[in-house]
Amino acid sequence: MAIPQEEEQIAEAQIEPAVESRNLLTVTDVERTFQVGGSPLHVLKGIRMELKERQLVMLRGRSGSGKTTLLNCLGGLDTPSKGEILFNGLPFHSMSDDQRTLVRRKHMGFIFQAFALMPLLSARENVELSLRMAGVPRSEWKDRVTECLELVGLERRMSHRPFELSGGEQQRVAIAKAIAHKPMLLLADEPTAELDTGMSAQIMAVFQNIIRTEQVTICMTTHDPTILEVADRVYEMVDGKFI
Repeated sequence: MAIPQEEEQIAEAQIEPAVESRNLLTVTDVERTFQVGGSPLHVLKGIRMELKERQLVMLRGRSGSGKTTLLNCLGGLDTPSKGEILFNGLPFHSMSDDQRTLVRRKHMGFIFQAFALMPLLSARENVELSLRMAGVPRSEWKDRVTECLELVGLERRMSHRPFELSGGEQQRVAIAKAIAHKPMLLLADEPTAELDTGMSAQIMAVFQNIIRTEQVTICMTTHDPTILEVADRVYEMVDGKFI
């Protein structure tokens, strides 16, 4: 569906670079309830959290604790039943679907556990696809794709397709794809779940590097205790709330 020009202008006008001391994302009393068999299922129960600029924040919890549901709400893929989510000052929880789509397209990046790469496209082409979807001019693609793949250490694997890459290399392509359009916030759902300890450490090193070089904030879910030490902040989730 086409997005009205005035809505796009509103979304563009309200997004400004965040100042140093300002929270990039603030969550206040967020609840998420689903109807299951006619009965309410309370998945999120009064969540409060903050994400500051250039931080690596982890949501830790067992499967079913609610961390993926929370991540989906932070990224506007789902909306809370109650509470507020402010993204760089914007009321993300009350924006229209079209407005949230615009914000995601231009200012957020997503990394999924299963990599979410196009199997017939090379690493370079997968990153180019992200730029195409974000509306970045074609003239900027080549340099930005090269920059992103070099940043994640895949400058020699640009022409390889996913099946020719290891799991860790595929995840690095997914990271390059997610940061290509220069988002302010990167959301990652269990990005190390399919990787061994060595590969997980490499991915976390990549995350720390792109926080420094790309000035991005990263929020990720995990149940892996071995990677928590690199986080700036860890939120422990149990049964839909922080402990």
